[in-house]
Order: sequence, then C-alpha cells, then structure tokens
Amino acid sequence: MSENWTMNGELILNCSCTVFCPCVVSLGEHPPTEGHCQGWAGIQIEDGNFGDSKLDGLNVGILLDIPGNMGRGNWAAALYIDDRADDAAAAGLEKIFTGQAGGNTGLLRILVGEFLGVKKLPISYARKGDTRIFNVDRKIDGVIEPVVGGDGKEPVVIKNTGYWIAPDIIVSKATKSRVRDFGRVWNFDGRSAEFCRIEWSGP
Repeated sequence: MSENWTMNGELILNCSCTVFCPCVVSLGEHPPTEGHCQGWAGIQIEDGNFGDSKLDGLNVGILLDIPGNMGRGNWAAALYIDDRADDAAAAGLEKIFTGQAGGNTGLLRILVGEFLGVKKLPISYARKGDTRIFNVDRKIDGVIEPVVGGDGKEPVVIKNTGYWIAPDIIVSKATKSRVRDFGRVWNFDGRSAEFCRIEWSGP
C-alpha cells in the first residue's frame, strides 16, 4: 500500500504548440497543434508530504515527449528532483511523478511508456510579478509570462475545466525556453505555456 501524500503549490508548463495547448479544453481528444507534444513542466511545492517525509519548499522538473494525442499514451518522460531533497523525499517524489503513488498523478503510470530517467540537480523556480523563471542546471531554461486579456491588466484564465492538472489554467506563453537533455535539443520561444495552482494528493 502506497504512502499518503499531499502537494500544494504552483505548476508551469511549456510545450511545442504554436497556439494555446488544445489538451486543456479537449482533455487529450484533439491532437497538439504540431501533431505531437514536446515540452517541460516545473513545479514549486509550497507544502506537502510523502508519508512522514516533508516536501515543503522543493522544486521538481519534468521533460515530456508525446508522439500524438495525449490521451493515447506512449509518452516518454524524465524527472528532475531538487538536489535539496533528502533521500526519503526524493524517493517519494519519484513515486509520485511516475504514478506509482496513485492519486492525481496516477495517470502517469498508464500514459508514460518510456521513463527516460531521474536526475537530482539544482532547480530554481522564481516568481517576478506575473513572470515565472524556471531553471534545471543546464538542462531546462524557461521564462513564462501570462497572456493579458481584453482589459489590458488581468491574464486570460480558462476556468472550471476537467483537466487533470487543475481546473483553472492561466493562458501563457514562453518568452524563453531551452531544453538540452536525453538527446532532446528544443527551443520553444514564443510557444504555448500555462500555469496554475495545484492541490494534489494520493493515493
């Protein structure tokens, strides 16, 4: 039986879609704009636990390479864990983000066909106003900014979705995005991005 776990914080995601990711609304039924999805996600854990292990203040990165519609699976994925995590927290995060711990991320166990590996590295997740700056040591370098709505002030928000990550998604774009790892060399400047609050738990 898996440990009980919780995770509250914020998630950012950038992918290869040229306009906003159709997966948020179609829930994987419509293909990504390029026919495939390549991207990365960053997570800042404000508070959380895996069993008795505290996850507060840790950051996580994910690399995703999806050959077609998200719902059809066969994803390739890699995991980056904050080098500040102790051994127990790191083991818990690996179980959570490979879907083994069930709960909100349990789908990953089904959808990911190839797990590329896990690396423990320095990870930074910074908030500068509405801008999010994410870096995994020479592997992922991203800057995400929200798309401002018709009032010229507030960001565009897609609310009340059935999206597995979160119901309310802030429409964004990457002003900088570089990925260099696991044989992937990607540049997604100007491409689709999003960020949202997460409140996850399991099993």
